[in-house]
Amino acid sequence: MTLYLTEEHVSQLLSIEEAIQAVEGAFARQSMGEVTLHPRQRLHLPAGTFHTMEAADMGLNVFGIKTYASFSPRTRFVVMLYCASNGNLLAIIEADKLGQIRTGATAGVAAKYLARRELDLKVGIYGSGWQAETQLQAICAVRSVAAVKVYSRKAEKRVAFARRMTELLGVDVSPCEEPQECAEDQDIIITATNSLTPVLKGAWLSPGVHVNAVGSNILIRRELDEDVIRRCDLIVAESVDQCKMEAGDFLHPFQKGIFRWEQVLEISNIAAGQHPGRSDSTQITLFKSLGVALEDIATAAVVYQKALAEGLGTTIDMWSGH
Repeated sequence: MTLYLTEEHVSQLLSIEEAIQAVEGAFARQSMGEVTLHPRQRLHLPAGTFHTMEAADMGLNVFGIKTYASFSPRTRFVVMLYCASNGNLLAIIEADKLGQIRTGATAGVAAKYLARRELDLKVGIYGSGWQAETQLQAICAVRSVAAVKVYSRKAEKRVAFARRMTELLGVDVSPCEEPQECAEDQDIIITATNSLTPVLKGAWLSPGVHVNAVGSNILIRRELDEDVIRRCDLIVAESVDQCKMEAGDFLHPFQKGIFRWEQVLEISNIAAGQHPGRSDSTQITLFKSLGVALEDIATAAVVYQKALAEGLGTTIDMWSGH
């Protein structure tokens, strides 16, 4: 029997803390050879784009695929989770909320290893949309945060975001009038925008800052200027192979000889304890997130197991005649 789970089920079943634990575990298993990961593929059609992402996690005994169709005015996400022992389709999960939570959780794992550990850190975030919410939730789950500044192009959106997240997190979130204000003297900076041109400049970075760049996953988009890349002491990503296909933030400095792919460390090595991550308090560190399928499969497995335990979802008797 296959379990069908809706967006409402995912919201009910998956917390940001559980997602952080699931994603961190998946990265560690990847480094130990227990995960098979395929980069995202895109099928471009006249009216939109169809995206597919696949991974197997033998530590969880599951594999699966996330598909999503980007056709105006919306994008629809689905994860299909399978048993790795027999190929049975365990669950079909509506995955917009799942994607939001796992993206935040991945950035939370990065901050756990790459941001400084001092109390009362200051955070700046660019972007006030759907993904920005879980980015802040995840940072607050792994670090002590005293205050947050937010900048986005539309004043009314950043004001509304600041008010909403202050109430949700119990942390002072204030809107910025100028983008530079959001970065200067911060301990952690998050870029969660869909900008085609850089929103964060290297000249604004303070010693010891950690940057989570999560908004761009196609080559034509950039959130970071070349000076950000130039100033970083440690650059980390989920997948170097996927970065070569999708990371516009790296493409321009690579073409100019400012950046080499050998500089990028995969986060799986840090999660497995093979690399220490941040080594001193003055390093400028960067995590470039593109979103990979192992994150979706690991968090989908959590949702599936909790749904079984709590008796949630709709069972579907697929292929019953065969």
